[in-house]
Amino acid sequence: MWIVIIVCIIAVISVLALSIMTLNKGYGYKHTVDPLPDDINQSNEQQSEKKEE
Repeated sequence: MWIVIIVCIIAVISVLALSIMTLNKGYGYKHTVDPLPDDINQSNEQQSEKKEE
């Protein structure tokens, strides 16, 4: 009987530890946002104007 309880406690602790590790890895991921198409067009126009000068 005690063996089953100990195995269950070990399983719960290991699942909890893996869940916490997964959450930490997910929160540590650096998300990036692509610029809007208008911003890309404006920056391309500004760069082309600088090259012409």
